[in-house]
Amino acid sequence: QVQLVESGGNLVQPGGSLRLSCAASGFPLDYYIITWFRQAPGKEREGVSCINAEDGATYYADSVKGRFTISRDGAKNSVYLQMNSLKPEDTAVYYCAVRTRPGTLDGSNWYGARAYDYWGQGTQVTVSS
Repeated sequence: QVQLVESGGNLVQPGGSLRLSCAASGFPLDYYIITWFRQAPGKEREGVSCINAEDGATYYADSVKGRFTISRDGAKNSVYLQMNSLKPEDTAVYYCAVRTRPGTLDGSNWYGARAYDYWGQGTQVTVSS
């Protein structure tokens, strides 16, 4: 059974850091595209960062460039999102999603939610003093 489980969300003060984890089971992440999305109350789901496990390419939303880093651990079949210098506007539920269907994504289309096939349940990140 294919499953994605996110963890690591928490309440953190502005300027703080968090590391989110996305653990996959039922399939190997080694050959797919994995993306972190987030959704704040009243807003649309937006792509935050993407990694192509096959070629290592990474992409970031402009709002998080220089602050967030996506990485992958093949041995643990997991993807991580290191979030530094957090801001109140980073508050959202964070989801990981995997694209397993044929066809790749690139810098022009990685952030579309419809391009992904499996989703986790989400983890809450709250940035507040």
